[in-house]
Amino acid sequence: MKETIVLLGSNGQIGSELGLALRAKFGTSNVITSDIREPKSLGEGEIFETINVLDRDALRTLFEKYKPTQVYLLAAMLSATGEQYPLKAWDLNMNGLLNVLNLCIELGIKKIFWPSSIAVFGPNSPTTNTPQYCVMDPNSIYGISKLAGERLCEYYTEKYGLDIRSIRYPGIISWKTAPGGGTTDYAVHIFFEALAKGAYQSFLSENTALPMMYMDDAVRATIQLMDAPAENLRIRSSYNLAGISFTPAEIAEEIKKILPNFEMSYSEGDPRQAIADSWPQSIDDQYAQEDWNWKLKYDLTTMTKDMIENLKTNI
Repeated sequence: MKETIVLLGSNGQIGSELGLALRAKFGTSNVITSDIREPKSLGEGEIFETINVLDRDALRTLFEKYKPTQVYLLAAMLSATGEQYPLKAWDLNMNGLLNVLNLCIELGIKKIFWPSSIAVFGPNSPTTNTPQYCVMDPNSIYGISKLAGERLCEYYTEKYGLDIRSIRYPGIISWKTAPGGGTTDYAVHIFFEALAKGAYQSFLSENTALPMMYMDDAVRATIQLMDAPAENLRIRSSYNLAGISFTPAEIAEEIKKILPNFEMSYSEGDPRQAIADSWPQSIDDQYAQEDWNWKLKYDLTTMTKDMIENLKTNI
């Protein structure tokens, strides 16, 4: 059967690259990207619709027009921005998800992807090799909304028969699109600043270890999960996905191997530090490995090399 895909939130860091990968896989005319604002550019034959996921009537019109077989919902307010606008973050992250889930039930759309995050863990979660199942007590509005979203996804799968699939993304590092207000953004900004200024001031302390992942791996994992047979999937809340865990000091040292004159400094008192301190340092993704054969490709060295090469060429 021909797949028709609607990708909501396609202008963001993940959405912009996932959209390219989906079009390459399913065909340009079979993937409809959408966001609250138009993209900076559209390729030949690419279909884009301006949409606010909080506008349920507009969403219904979009779904009825294109009759998707799969919906990817990436529209969200991220952790650092969410702390500035907590009520708006809750509204977008929760009601956007509910609008999509309820419309999918009404219109017979079964297959849905919705991203969660390592932000669902909290200060009482195990910090090293954080398991799939453990104490989860997030203390950011982003993490709270993602944890609530996970419970909704599992509930709607069990009660209404939807085929909802989800990944708890670590911090995502990419060179094509600027990050969108997350606590892990330093690991993207550092590359841009290293090439532009030869120096970077990190808003996280030098020994703050966090799970990260290169965009190529994140996109590959997403499509791999969506391709997996439904009967293989044991997790219907959201899969842990381990990336590469490192500190600001460690990534700075890796950059210095390529750019020897790079200088790193650290600011104090940034509110994102408190969020980072409540998150895991490393993740156990055994379920993803077993259920859909997940394997990481990029480590810190190969990612750093690829980031700098691409930024030198393209930015």
